Amino acid sequence: MSDHVVPAAEGRNMLMFLIPSFSGILFFMAPVFIDGAMSFPLALMAKTLKSLLGDAMLPLVTGVITLTAVVSLWASLLKPELTRRSSLFNSLFNTSPAWLLIRVLAAVFALATLNQWGPEMIWGADTGSMVLHDLLPSLFVTFIFAGLLLPLLLNFGLLELLGTLLSKIMRPLFRLPGRAAIDCLSSWLGDGTVGVMLTNKQYEDKQYTQREATVVASMFSTVGITFSLVVLTQVGLQHLFVPFYLSICVSGVLAAIVLQRIPPLSNKKDLFIDGTSRDADSELIPEGYIAFSYGLELALKRAASISSLGDIARHGLKNALDMVFGVLPAVMTIGTIGLIIAESTPLFSLLVTPFIPLLEMLQLPEAAAASETILVGFADMYVPSILAASIDSDMTRFVIAAVSVTQLIFMSETGAVILGSKIPLNLMELIVIFLLRTIITLPVITLFAHFIF
Repeated sequence: MSDHVVPAAEGRNMLMFLIPSFSGILFFMAPVFIDGAMSFPLALMAKTLKSLLGDAMLPLVTGVITLTAVVSLWASLLKPELTRRSSLFNSLFNTSPAWLLIRVLAAVFALATLNQWGPEMIWGADTGSMVLHDLLPSLFVTFIFAGLLLPLLLNFGLLELLGTLLSKIMRPLFRLPGRAAIDCLSSWLGDGTVGVMLTNKQYEDKQYTQREATVVASMFSTVGITFSLVVLTQVGLQHLFVPFYLSICVSGVLAAIVLQRIPPLSNKKDLFIDGTSRDADSELIPEGYIAFSYGLELALKRAASISSLGDIARHGLKNALDMVFGVLPAVMTIGTIGLIIAESTPLFSLLVTPFIPLLEMLQLPEAAAASETILVGFADMYVPSILAASIDSDMTRFVIAAVSVTQLIFMSETGAVILGSKIPLNLMELIVIFLLRTIITLPVITLFAHFIF
């Protein structure tokens, strides 16, 4: 009897590993070409839902943000019985005073922007409206599908296999576990927001230490190929996409190698979220195994541990709710405030003055005009390419567009999503990382530009 049970169990585990894992790769990373444009199944699903919701999208997003603020006030200040009876309700709405303020401000900003109430500084086209109209609808639908589908990548053994196969590359280069490669791929091919979600989930599940989570989130969660093409098209250089994306990849990898070895990232502890440390032998391949056979064994063990697909579905639903109720308000508040500072104060203009000599030293044409775009990307990644469109030099527009992508930390999306997650990075650290990324990637990209032009 046992001779038949074991093969059956192995077959079940293999299918439990292969089908969800392959589906996850398909949804998150398989390129799809429609009318000559490249996209990804997850992005197409999100775009379809956004289209179906149509004019109801903005009131819906505003309603979700407002509801989050009201329920969070009730849960955090009055501590109703529900916060004790439901761990899900408690984790979603019983929050700290700082995050409660962020959620309340998000509701104020969203309502003001939707109805054009109060000062135009809040709801103007380049501030609140940019966040609410241009960004949050896409994030909302992406969070729903990405949250529901993340367990396909996380829970069925794919990361165990890839982690074992790629640890010999990721450890020496980036001091990261091999499983980080899937985060990097999902960000670089698909969407940086999804990469942050994936990183945060693995940090919460004790798969990443504090240092590893902060490195992955701040070094690899860049915008995907599709949006990179949008940025390049904005500056009228879409015919140079291949050298453009190559310069982004080379400068991005170099920044990751360097920055995770210096503060603030090097100051992060190699401890899990609960303060425990990683087993030094956790990534060693036992004697008698090769990387693939050991990785496959770990993957099948993970698949064998799945006893209920219902639990996995509930796990995915919790992911989606965490992002919708936790991160959307953070993006609304932090993104709007960042854009108000960029548009209404001379702060960025003052901060870029030291970059003019650097740009001149790099022999970049129209250095003064280019300098005005260098730091404004911290507020929103798309703004530098909009400002660069009026610059005459093709070479300068190329550099500005590429740098805006490699800077990675922008407060209207990636930065706000990181701050809204459990990943241990604060605002000041994100500012420092943004500046360091700029200083490292700018010369590399300019060197590429000198070869091209």
